[in-house]
Amino acid sequence: MQLDSVTLPDDLLWINEYQWQPVEQETERTLTGALLVQEQAKRYGREIELSGEQSAWVSRSTIEALKALEAEAGKVMTLSLPDSRTFQVIFDRNNGTAVEAQQILPYAYPDDDYLYSLTIRLLTVAP
Repeated sequence: MQLDSVTLPDDLLWINEYQWQPVEQETERTLTGALLVQEQAKRYGREIELSGEQSAWVSRSTIEALKALEAEAGKVMTLSLPDSRTFQVIFDRNNGTAVEAQQILPYAYPDDDYLYSLTIRLLTVAP
C-alpha cells in the first residue's frame, strides 16, 4: 500500500469502506403534505479510514514521514491499495487527527525503528 511517497503495510484495514453512501438524498414536505425527494450521486468526498491497531504496525520513521505530509495544507496525494485501486485523497482533518499513532509498548526515547499502531483518515477528491 502506498500513500504518495510513503509505503504502508498492506494489512492496514479500511475500516469504513462500506459506510459510504454514494447517493445524497434530501426530503421535504410541502404545505399540501406531499413529499419532495431530491437525490444526486456523490462524485467524491468519500471517507477512507485506514487502521492497523492490532495488525499493521509501522516504524517511527514512517510516522514522521506521514506527519510531514500532514503538515502540508491542501496536499493532494495518491493512495494505492494492494488490490490495485487508486484514489486521489487529502487528509480528513474534520474527524479527529488525520494521522494518529500510538506506541505499541510505551517507551520514553524511541528510535526510528520503534513500532507504532496507526490510523490514517483521508477524504477522496476530484481526480
